[in-house]
Amino acid sequence: MRFEGTGAYIATDDLKVAVNAAIALERPLLVKGEPGTGKTVLAIEIAKALAAPLIEWHIKSTTKALQGLYEYDAVTRLRDSQLGDTRAKDIRNYIKRGKLWEAFVADERPVLLIDEIDKADIEFPNDLLQELDRMEFFVYETGETIHARRRPIVVITSNNEKELPDAFLRRCFFHYIRFPDPDTMRAIVEVHFPGIKHRLVAEALKLFYEIRDVPGMKKKPSTSELLDWLKLLMVEDISVETLRERDPKRLIPPLHGALLKNEQDVHLFERLAFMTRREGR
Repeated sequence: MRFEGTGAYIATDDLKVAVNAAIALERPLLVKGEPGTGKTVLAIEIAKALAAPLIEWHIKSTTKALQGLYEYDAVTRLRDSQLGDTRAKDIRNYIKRGKLWEAFVADERPVLLIDEIDKADIEFPNDLLQELDRMEFFVYETGETIHARRRPIVVITSNNEKELPDAFLRRCFFHYIRFPDPDTMRAIVEVHFPGIKHRLVAEALKLFYEIRDVPGMKKKPSTSELLDWLKLLMVEDISVETLRERDPKRLIPPLHGALLKNEQDVHLFERLAFMTRREGR
């Protein structure tokens, strides 16, 4: 099983190497990178490329590791027992399988996405160490051990909001998705907008990377935000000449709400425009 990218996902050579190394080693692939660089989409495209089922586990701040294995609904069982429901006699009727359980018993080797693992508390990764390493877990309520029929391809994403434990990192193959260079970004744009005007893309990319290079930005615009901006430029029929304009009064790019996502960065560009006008007097 080898991943070579897909028609809808531009994968760099080092990313392909990382994915295939994780598959060969049968280790989870831990993917980090700026938000909007395609970490989550990577797992979806790996599943498409390998014709494998995809199981997605999106982590929240309240998510516990046990939820990935199973959840036992003792309250409902007690209520059913009091009502004389015969289902209450079998505890298995009140055990809900988690995403890891689904992945372990899948008929085909699946791709398991554990998305944004750094959102959970610090103990969350450690609580999954044994299950991801041994590919098995014990169900205390039924006394059975669930073994993986085949080791799933595990993709774990992180936005670096928290440091992950060393013991967890040792069990993963790590890859950092660097922000795309202009050539890679052009290829990404072409995938999403086939036949888009090359002059518009060239000028938009020039302005986009200039914005990312401005010192002091709280949140640099990402790939997904660039794609949104390009879509708006086409919808509003913004000309290349408008983008190329360097009037100090219009230092903020047109439709900047797709690129600048907080008031601090908008104020930063407003201050730069003010300073530029003063220097031009």
